[in-house]
Amino acid sequence: MIKLKDLLKEGESETVEFKPSLSQMDKITESISAFSNTKGGTVVIGVSDRGKVLGVDIGKNTIESLANQIKQNTDPMAYPSIHVEKSDKKQVVVIEVVEGKQKPVLAFGRAFMRVGKSNQKLGFERIRNLAIETLKVHWDERVCEDASLGDLDEEKVRWFLKEARHRRGLDINENSPVEEALLRLKLLKSGKPTNGAVLLFARDLQRRFIQSEVKCIRFKGVGVTGEMIDLRTVGGDVFEQLIEAEKFVFNNIALSAWIEDEKIQRQERWEYPPKAIREVLANAISHRDYEITSKVQVRIFDDRMEFWNPGRLPEGWNVETLKG
Repeated sequence: MIKLKDLLKEGESETVEFKPSLSQMDKITESISAFSNTKGGTVVIGVSDRGKVLGVDIGKNTIESLANQIKQNTDPMAYPSIHVEKSDKKQVVVIEVVEGKQKPVLAFGRAFMRVGKSNQKLGFERIRNLAIETLKVHWDERVCEDASLGDLDEEKVRWFLKEARHRRGLDINENSPVEEALLRLKLLKSGKPTNGAVLLFARDLQRRFIQSEVKCIRFKGVGVTGEMIDLRTVGGDVFEQLIEAEKFVFNNIALSAWIEDEKIQRQERWEYPPKAIREVLANAISHRDYEITSKVQVRIFDDRMEFWNPGRLPEGWNVETLKG
């Protein structure tokens, strides 16, 4: 428990909010929603925005009534710790809010998040993301509702099992029944393939997920305004996308070759390390956000390569956070 004097000294912040009176129940409840959806925080009632203690009148049922109003106007119901403290012989109410386990926590049917010293109302997209993070069910783990086992290519599944067994020691025989193998790989739920299974093994992936493609471009010069020397959009399953996008890159970067003294074999070096190219391509395809309709992009210039994939930074992060 943070002491009141420390809260007053700290002032309003990402985790502290002052309210002058209990008459501002709407704003108080919004702060509880915002703190619940962020890192938790403390609302102090009876203190001005500038930290001056004003005090509040505390009656016999004040705290009970306050707790009931908070419960009635939050969804899921919030149960913060509420207690009374004194400062300069004046009473203030301290509400301590912990980060919610089930997000978003709504106030009057709306969701808020704490940003700096203010409560920001959340739009649909951010509410959806909060709910997904809480449920911890990622897009690739969800059932693909309009797909069936018949939409998956059995030969692709067996090829994968063979490769995974050989390269990674996967303990599933390549001749296992497809349904059994998918269940063990957690790619089948209630008899239906997950989105991940469709990405890996569908016969016609782009029919369901048109965004699952890689757009590859070779520009002349160092900017996107330059002439396009080569252009290809790569489809197929994610394995095919990786293979074909990699071919495009190697067709559009330089390979140096030379003969060293006293060596018979020709020496070669790619303009960019092949291992790094494969790693970046694999990450761009596998770690993209498939709920965004944009495509993965590979851009090759005279002086560099750029890999773009659709995604979002975590809530509260920005580019400066990454740099720091």
